[in-house]
Amino acid sequence: MTDIAWIDVALTAARPTALGALLRYFRDLDIAEEAFQEACLRAIRTWPDKGPPRDPTAWLIFVGRNSGIDAVRKQAKTQALPDEDLISDKEDAESDIADRLDESNYRDDILRLLFICCHPDLPATQQIALALRIVSGLSVQQIARAFLVGESAMEQRITRAKARVAKAGVPFETPGPEERAQRLSIVSTMIYLIFNEGYSQGDPKREAAAFSDEAIRLGRLLLRIFPGEPEIMGLLALMLLQISRRDARFDANGELVLLEDQDRSRWNHALINEALNLLDKAIRHRRPGPYQLQAAIAAIHSRAKRAEDTDWEEIDLLYRVLERLQPSPVVTLNRAVAISKLKGPEEALRLVETLGEKLDGYFYYHGLRGGLLKQMGRAREAREAFDRAIALANSAAEAAHIRLQIDKLQSEPAHPVAK
Repeated sequence: MTDIAWIDVALTAARPTALGALLRYFRDLDIAEEAFQEACLRAIRTWPDKGPPRDPTAWLIFVGRNSGIDAVRKQAKTQALPDEDLISDKEDAESDIADRLDESNYRDDILRLLFICCHPDLPATQQIALALRIVSGLSVQQIARAFLVGESAMEQRITRAKARVAKAGVPFETPGPEERAQRLSIVSTMIYLIFNEGYSQGDPKREAAAFSDEAIRLGRLLLRIFPGEPEIMGLLALMLLQISRRDARFDANGELVLLEDQDRSRWNHALINEALNLLDKAIRHRRPGPYQLQAAIAAIHSRAKRAEDTDWEEIDLLYRVLERLQPSPVVTLNRAVAISKLKGPEEALRLVETLGEKLDGYFYYHGLRGGLLKQMGRAREAREAFDRAIALANSAAEAAHIRLQIDKLQSEPAHPVAK
């Protein structure tokens, strides 16, 4: 068998489960990662000739565990090995591991692995970098290019994150129901951070844009091990609805296209249908949460055949519920958009102005404020807001979009200021 593309797919799919199990065996992230890499190398050497094993994940755990034990013995001649029952399998057979996988703690292994990457002591940038390196298996070079930093700088960032995790002494015991719920919330946040890191970059050709696809893969993984969690359904539905618009978000010149101006025929309706089915399933659980509410808002946009068909009253209602459930100035800022559609720019601006102190360093605050001022004919103030937005832009596409608004502002005749 000469085509080895299937091997890469198999290794990627098995990585979280196998690496999580190895982490439980060795209780050391570096040793577990090195053991998994060695198992992958052996797979690349042997699978093309012998074909895939009955259970690739079990094979990788078995080979990685033995490789890790050998490495520990070589590198720690003066140190005692971990307890034998932690690192050895009494049956010492790959088939036994395969038979026990479905009955093992593999769910907690994966959750622990994800939880380690989003340890609360780590800054968000280190959480994302560590998750992409450890769980997703991206190279340091790939991650560095996506973050637009040097490879050595990214290597140091990941190394510091690992050191901080090791120092924190993350427990390896199976989490109880309360801790599991906490972990799920933190892991979901980390996955959505990864998604936004790619989605905000916009241009699908950018390295970071692939982060969104990776976040969706992790979301599917999380839903597979916790199929009854409505908030995970909501998270995955939200990401699918947002990514379904990817091809319509930019024009041929790479300029950002607002949601209301997008060609909706270019939306990925297969992803939309999948997301809507997920959302309907989540709602039936009658346990609403922030991701479900955000997904419901995105679903309203997705169901509207034209921008003018959008049910802004329903969106305003959902944002009000979200404000009560998860108070945030960003949520209120988003509700102001619905207010502008329902009651006009003046009413929306009054709401936006209350957020100035908290959101002064936020690109979208100044962009929305500038747009509202522009609608009201307050050109000078709109220009000041747009200039501030450009200074805070997260990408070249966002900055270019604001410059286009400034150009339109300069070309349009001045409107009398309402008194």
